[in-house]
Amino acid sequence: MPAITIYTKSTCPYCIQAKALLRSKGAAFDEISVDGDSEAQKAMAVRANGGWTVPQIFIGEQHVGGCDDLHALERAGKLDPLLAG
Repeated sequence: MPAITIYTKSTCPYCIQAKALLRSKGAAFDEISVDGDSEAQKAMAVRANGGWTVPQIFIGEQHVGGCDDLHALERAGKLDPLLAG
């Protein structure tokens, strides 16, 4: 399984939903909180090609996007193969 990184904020409902979906798949992930950390948020935005909102999700080096994008992959049947590497 490729490494998964998710940038989050603690009170973000979309972050909570995205993490719940990943957990339901048995996927371990590294969570980087950008709560009050402008440098971490800037680094996230650079990595996410300007994406400033959370969550920003990466599977391996692929930028998946946010919560809606992650759920769209699941609905399309593309999330499991991506998680499998």
